[in-house]
Amino acid sequence: MLAVCLLAGCERGKELVTDQPDEKHLIWPESPPGRVSSSRQPTDLTKRSDELIAGRPIIRMGHVSTPEIHVFFPPQETRTGTAVVVCPGGGFNILAWDLEGTEVAEWLNSIGITAVVLKYRVPTRNHTPRWQAGVQDAQRALGFVRASAERWKLDPDKIGILGFSAGGCIAARTCCATERLYEPVDDVDGHNCLPDFAIIVYPDLLAEKDQNNLRKGLEINAATPPAFLVHAADDYVLVKHSRVYHSELIKAGVESELLVRNKGGHGFGLRPDNSKPITDWPAKCRAWLIKNQWIADSDQP
Repeated sequence: MLAVCLLAGCERGKELVTDQPDEKHLIWPESPPGRVSSSRQPTDLTKRSDELIAGRPIIRMGHVSTPEIHVFFPPQETRTGTAVVVCPGGGFNILAWDLEGTEVAEWLNSIGITAVVLKYRVPTRNHTPRWQAGVQDAQRALGFVRASAERWKLDPDKIGILGFSAGGCIAARTCCATERLYEPVDDVDGHNCLPDFAIIVYPDLLAEKDQNNLRKGLEINAATPPAFLVHAADDYVLVKHSRVYHSELIKAGVESELLVRNKGGHGFGLRPDNSKPITDWPAKCRAWLIKNQWIADSDQP
């Protein structure tokens, strides 16, 4: 449900309207592995001059050093047993918390999926590699969800990942990881940290800069999770990042689908916009989820 909350450390005590999760958990028992991203408290870095998306502002959450998951459950009567870990984008600098996080949770809940929005560490754009902390947090979150599957009434074999932009890079890297990127710390890490499927929306950093092949470390084979990819042809993040990933999935015989529309740009999230045909992607994605039996067919929109 919608609630007005005060995010710790917000600039000038700015009030934020945000979805209140059903559960919220720190994902690491102590400090996360590697470097701390920021010594400051999470802060909404949105400015009045920032671009509006579909006529509305977005929450730009910065200075996240303590990763969390925010869990949103669908109504009991529509739950499918499927869950998705959601990785908002933000250029490894901030998290587009509502546009690519809590609003996505609302959509997932509407089709019977439990949404687990990941507040992963940012900023890391000056780290090498910049995606590593996010992948560590995503792997840990996937293990946490599977460790909680019985309590949350989930099917541990139907746990997906969904990422936008930088979060799409994190999702793809998590799908391609052949091992855990950190030393196990407790029983949560005894659970599988590979997603069962992926939804990857306008991802960055998947293709080599001047080549049409995957970046080093992104190795796709028959065990790579199936994926639904979304990209606009006029995105400043080149559509080749999605095309190359999709092409390699096809070569490996992995079920995948790529949706490309001529117009849409970057960072549209799930907000419908008649001037951006790509914003029809949620309906196409739902059809793909049904086709591949990650959720059951129903009369829900």
